[in-house]
Amino acid sequence: MELKKSLNILIVASENAQLPGAKVGGLGDFVKNFSSTLAEESCQVAVVIPSYGFLHQLPNSQFISNISFQFSGNQEQAQIFQNTNNKLKHFVIHHPDLVSWDRNGQHEIYHHDLDSEPNTTDATRYALFCSAVAQGIIEGSFGHLDCVHLNDWHTTCFLILRAYHPNYQALRKIRTVFTINNLSYQGLRPFSGNESSLEAWYPNLEYDQNKLADPRSSDRVNLMKAGIELADAIATDSTSYAQEILLPSDAPRFYGGEGLENELLTAKKQNRLFGILLGCEYPTNRIIPQLTFSSFISLLKAEIVRWEQSSKAPNASQLRAYQRLTELSNLSAKPPLILTSVCRIVEQKLYLMKASGKKFLSGIRGILEGLGKQGIYILLGSGDQEYEDFLAEIASEFENFVFLNGFGSEDCAAALYANGDLFLMPSSYEPCGISQMLAMRDGQPCLVHQVGGLKDTVINGVNGFVFAGDSVSEQVDNLVLSCLKAMEIKMNNPIQWQHICQQARNSRFLWKDTVNQYLENLYVPTIFSTID
Repeated sequence: MELKKSLNILIVASENAQLPGAKVGGLGDFVKNFSSTLAEESCQVAVVIPSYGFLHQLPNSQFISNISFQFSGNQEQAQIFQNTNNKLKHFVIHHPDLVSWDRNGQHEIYHHDLDSEPNTTDATRYALFCSAVAQGIIEGSFGHLDCVHLNDWHTTCFLILRAYHPNYQALRKIRTVFTINNLSYQGLRPFSGNESSLEAWYPNLEYDQNKLADPRSSDRVNLMKAGIELADAIATDSTSYAQEILLPSDAPRFYGGEGLENELLTAKKQNRLFGILLGCEYPTNRIIPQLTFSSFISLLKAEIVRWEQSSKAPNASQLRAYQRLTELSNLSAKPPLILTSVCRIVEQKLYLMKASGKKFLSGIRGILEGLGKQGIYILLGSGDQEYEDFLAEIASEFENFVFLNGFGSEDCAAALYANGDLFLMPSSYEPCGISQMLAMRDGQPCLVHQVGGLKDTVINGVNGFVFAGDSVSEQVDNLVLSCLKAMEIKMNNPIQWQHICQQARNSRFLWKDTVNQYLENLYVPTIFSTID
């Protein structure tokens, strides 16, 4: 199946791992790898994200144009910069209100507001960003477009403007695709009565409230729902996750549609919803960074030093990790078991580690008690303070646990993927997951929860280990028991273990397959024909 013509596609997102510092999680990897593969399929591809106050200053950034647009009752000015990489065009939009700072005085992608007012800062920032993108398209700043591909709630104000704003009716001629990377983050804000509300951003906008209102609170706009209701086609990141989100959630036991299952069911019946597994890169000339144990520990210690040098205040978790790694470096031999994790420190990823089972006080305590002196468990990540504090407490309690409280180090993450024996990924839900694919690529089997993309990539006893459970306590107990079983195979059945490692290494999840499904099912399907 071949294209009759080249498609011109603009990918709009909050992250882009192609640009240094523009990645927080899996979304950044998706944008980078998806866009690169799409460009190889005879498509003209551009990506646009906010500048966050620093991306427009990257080397090779080129000023393109000024744009003027209405936002919050004011006439705003923004600048578009371009950073070209091979066949791809990477745009960033710069405006002072797109800048935010973290507690260490560093530029941040997402701002953490108080729980009582979540999304206040980010919703306004991304609403402004969407206005700038819409105006840029109208003015031709991104060239002729066949499709605009939007990602998560941060970009759906574009669809609201396209559907209801009189200045942007021309955008209806361009097809829109919306990818749900994580349904749990929905961008809820008031319709009115707040400086961070739909009517504050777009005064006098006439809209269909039924299309935008949160199903659980009719006085709030749900920006994720706006994407589901207003996009021409919708995708999510695996076939299993696409099935799970059609069911009501029963958190924390089961995460489904998160209140939007009815809208998703309607989209499914309209043939607008697709579940498409994401891919992983498999470079033919890639050198796997397998290290001696001494070099492995030295790399991790050097990363902690770098974190400390860039931080405004000492981090007790990092200091404890450095001390623990120093102790490990004095061992005469590599421990027989190295468990690893690389993840955002959030409830989604670590709830089952913290929760109690019937047999174990918590998931992570059961694992570490079972691991004993046979080895170590090294976890890399940062995120929510509550979970960081919990992991810091565990690190002070167990000598066989190292908590690397940082993120964004590709070298550090790569070393964990390539030098661990068993990768732990017990997410309560997982639209797709990339970490398990990266670990498997390097021959490290994974222990995963039987949900979403984890279910679609890891086969129990074949290329990894899978656990499930009908209740949270069962899930916790089965997490620990499955981990203990995997460790027992590693220690006592080397032939079986090597077979599982080889099967993990041989597993393939190709970005080309992902992109081809988007091309066949979501990007203007009518332009395709079979050519003999």
